[in-house]
Amino acid sequence: MTMTILGLGSYGVAWSIGVPGYEIPPAPLDAFGLLRLTHDLGLRCVQFADNLPLHALSDIDRAALRRQADHLGIRIEAGTRGLQPEHLTQYLALAQFFGSPILRVVVDTREHHPAPEDVVALLRPRLPDLAAAGITLAIENHDRFAAQTLADIITALDDPHVGVCLDTVNSFGSLEGPAVVVATLGRFVVNLHVKEFLIRRMEHNMGFVITGAPAGQGMLNVPWLLAALRGSGRSFNAIIETWLSPEPAMAATVAREQAYVRQSVDYLRTLIPD
Repeated sequence: MTMTILGLGSYGVAWSIGVPGYEIPPAPLDAFGLLRLTHDLGLRCVQFADNLPLHALSDIDRAALRRQADHLGIRIEAGTRGLQPEHLTQYLALAQFFGSPILRVVVDTREHHPAPEDVVALLRPRLPDLAAAGITLAIENHDRFAAQTLADIITALDDPHVGVCLDTVNSFGSLEGPAVVVATLGRFVVNLHVKEFLIRRMEHNMGFVITGAPAGQGMLNVPWLLAALRGSGRSFNAIIETWLSPEPAMAATVAREQAYVRQSVDYLRTLIPD
C-alpha cells in the first residue's frame, strides 16, 4: 500500500468557483487558480470534479495546466459525472493525459439515473479499457444508492480497476452515517473525500440540520476513519471537500470557505504528513 497524499478537491472550494443559480463570486477560481491555491496550501494533489470540468478546457489550456502541475509538483486527479460510454471514453483519455491514477465518477447526471444492474451493464465493457490505461474507476457513494447497493455493484464487476470514492457525508441522504459506510465500503476504497460535518437540532427543536465545518472541528472521527481505511489494504489519497451554507454576501461566503480549507489543511497535516 502506498502513502496517502493529502489533496484539495474542486468541491472543497465550490463557492469560490461558482455554484449555478447563485451569485457569481468576485474573482471566480478557474482551473489554474485551483492549481495555484493547492500549491499555496502546500498540497501535492488536486482533484478536478464536474464543477470545474477538465473537458471544458481547450487543448492549449489542458497542456498548459499539465505543464504547470508538473512544474509545481502537483498530481492531478480527474473526476466527472455520468456513465455514458462516449463520456467515459473522453474522461479516460483525459485521465491518461494528466497522469491521473483514478477517474472519480458520480453515477447520476441530471438526465440519467441508472438502476444498479444498468450501472454494471454500462461499466462491464469498460473494464478492458481501464486495465489498458492503468486507471482505477472510483465510484462515489452518493445519496441515491445505499452503501450495500454500491458494494454489490463493485462485487458484481469484480475487477481491481473499479473501486469506491468514499465521501464522508453523502450517504446521510440514504440514512447512513460514516460507521455504516466504512464498514460496508472500506475494502473497496481507492479515494477519500474528507468532508467534515456537524448535526445539530434546529432552534425550534423540531428537526435537525447537517452542516459543514473545518476538518477536526466537527463530528467526523478522522483518526478512526484513516486507520480503518488504511487497514483495508488499498491505496487512496485524501481529498479535502467542504460543505457550507452561503452568507448573505458572496465575498463573505468565499472567505469563510477558504478559511475552512486552510483550517482543514492545518488539522489534517497532523494526520497525513505525506
